[in-house]
Amino acid sequence: MARVCEITGKKTVTGNRVSHSNVKTKRKFYPNLQTKKFYIPEEGIWVTLKVSAAGMRTINKKGIMACLNESFEKGIIKF
Repeated sequence: MARVCEITGKKTVTGNRVSHSNVKTKRKFYPNLQTKKFYIPEEGIWVTLKVSAAGMRTINKKGIMACLNESFEKGIIKF
């Protein structure tokens, strides 16, 4: 799946572009995704994840292993 945060599950949503004359056309809102490497000290490995800015804040707050476990339970990450 493209453009999906691997921690929070955020993905592209659709909405309307509204012009000055109030004409509405479809558009997409993309999540703020970054490709980032995280070190897992318990296993001694580096993991590359596609995460949103909010996902990085969650990792800083809870820790990488807790976030990965939650993603597995929610079904966001599948191996």
